[in-house]
Amino acid sequence: MTEAELKKHLDAAEKSPKEIAAAVSGLSDTVLRYKPSPDKWCVQEVLGHLADMEIVLGYRVRQMLADTKPVIAPLDQDAWARNLNYLDSPPAELVAFYGIARHHNLRLLRRLTPADLTKSAFHPEMQREMTVAEIVERIGVHGANHLAQIEKLKKMANQ
Repeated sequence: MTEAELKKHLDAAEKSPKEIAAAVSGLSDTVLRYKPSPDKWCVQEVLGHLADMEIVLGYRVRQMLADTKPVIAPLDQDAWARNLNYLDSPPAELVAFYGIARHHNLRLLRRLTPADLTKSAFHPEMQREMTVAEIVERIGVHGANHLAQIEKLKKMANQ
């Protein structure tokens, strides 16, 4: 990953919490909880996912940077949404936590060296090593992907 690519991913990651906050500001409970089908997430669950994934991705990067031969713990994001009470959490708290956790992760990521980007951990679900650079790329697009999902859910809920 070049320095310019790293900057692009981190700049995109920095914008995401503000964009998510603006997208969900003032939404009614009906819109926040609208599900297009029982097996799909509502906006509220997306917010819980964003908050929790910021913990997970930050932890994974820290494992890769600090530990010797780390192994990434697999997770079932749908089980997390079902079992971790995302629907019981105030949306404003989820958005605030996402923003604070992202800010904290970005402080670390902005100090990465080229050598840090090549550090890795074994990802059992992928059956291969995953690098810090790959996590940075995911962080750069994760919020934008879910922002598009939120916008689609808002339109569907208001039809």
